[in-house]
Amino acid sequence: MTTSRTSTTTPLRVLYLSWRDRENPEAGGAETFTERTSEVLTQQGHEVTIFTASFPGASPRTKHGDVDVVRRGSKFSVYLHGLWHVLRHGRDYDVILDVQNGVPFWSPLVAKVPVINIVHHVHRDQWAAVFGPRIARLGWFLEATLAPRVYRDTRYVTVSKSTRGELDELGVDPGRVDLVYSGNDRPKELDRYAALERTEAPTMLFLGRLVPHKHVEQAVDILASRALSHPDLELHVVGGGYWEDEIAKHARARGVADRVHLHGFVEESVKHELLARAWVVVMPSHKEGWGLTIVEAGLHGTPAVAYGFAGGPSESIVHGRTGLLADSVGEFEDHVIRLIDDPALRRDLGRTARLYASSFDWGRAGRRLESVIASVVGQGDRYRDDVIDLDALIASRPAELHVVDETYEAAAS
Repeated sequence: MTTSRTSTTTPLRVLYLSWRDRENPEAGGAETFTERTSEVLTQQGHEVTIFTASFPGASPRTKHGDVDVVRRGSKFSVYLHGLWHVLRHGRDYDVILDVQNGVPFWSPLVAKVPVINIVHHVHRDQWAAVFGPRIARLGWFLEATLAPRVYRDTRYVTVSKSTRGELDELGVDPGRVDLVYSGNDRPKELDRYAALERTEAPTMLFLGRLVPHKHVEQAVDILASRALSHPDLELHVVGGGYWEDEIAKHARARGVADRVHLHGFVEESVKHELLARAWVVVMPSHKEGWGLTIVEAGLHGTPAVAYGFAGGPSESIVHGRTGLLADSVGEFEDHVIRLIDDPALRRDLGRTARLYASSFDWGRAGRRLESVIASVVGQGDRYRDDVIDLDALIASRPAELHVVDETYEAAAS
């Protein structure tokens, strides 16, 4: 669907180099950022092409709305295919957005147009969690040593201040790194979801890709360790990935398989229903660029628990006000149980989480990315970081904090 142009920037031809697209079974938050900002860029009048990996059953070319999608190669060979595409067709674009998921596409080596490196988070510990020691060492060398050299003359975009700090540790000057927060989708008929009652039994919910470094097993362990005090506590796991069987195996080994519900991929409406009915969202991942699930849950007044050292969650959660941040596995469990046992705290954090989450939207994220692109190609000035002040937000929209959430009252009764 083409929309009227509102941008003051001259229409540009944008190439997005992304490991995966939204239809890929392994797609996650980084792919959501790529897809949603691409949509906004096309709405602003730009032409956007996403070059990405193929997967079983995928078409080599397709369209996501007004965005062209080109698929070549596998999850690993896509990088060579991407370089070849830039070498052959680079002059068909005005700017390249090179998404670095651990390793980038190395586009500055052959590009004849400006390149922007987009990094969601640094993968320091994740290499060893996914690969053997040799590949892990190679991956970390490529990410931490070689990539900063290849991209030494390019601008960066990241989704959190914590990732900008990590890039600084790798030698990337923070002055070259622009901050563009991820957005949020306000689901249609949000009032319909708000009218849903919380589950009768206390419920934790995990939403995301099922891979080792998400540490979903830690949520399973909470069920086992609290079996006597909270025998009705349940865990819903929403999402797919190659680690799903291992999570099921772990649940059986801990004797809680009957209280772990693996939903796999679900439709958007089902996802929002599950978020709206959950008591607490858990994100036990030790590294996140932002924590999109946290703000998605916030729209439904569902508070989240995550690790403060994970990076992005220290910004997508305002500790003690929209959710809780932990510094250890034990504290993570204590935070979850505290929220399960305290309906008033869940209600208060949930109300503020809803207000905070509503301040992030993809329209703003896309327009801010557009402004970065404009400054890189010489069509505009750089903007200053846009930091959301929760106190100022509350002061400007106080009535939204006093919306009665009857679902919490039902859960508490």
